[in-house]
Amino acid sequence: MPIYEFKCQKCEEFIELLVMNQDEKIELKCPKCNCEELERVLSSTSYSMGDGSGKSQGVKSQTRTCQSGSCTTYEIPGHTR
Repeated sequence: MPIYEFKCQKCEEFIELLVMNQDEKIELKCPKCNCEELERVLSSTSYSMGDGSGKSQGVKSQTRTCQSGSCTTYEIPGHTR
């Protein structure tokens, strides 16, 4: 069950949607301003990797308020596609 993250183009609110069924019709509307213009955001992974010492090297995080509470996005150093 994937979780998709969207950003409202009007008020810049971040919204998370859990998709239970691929055929399920979902109303994409900002809960804050009711705008239907949402942009899908590519979320980073929610874990970090270190050198085995328990300390992460170069991991950056961003925490913001979302519909479900607070959301944290991590940027992990390393190869990207």
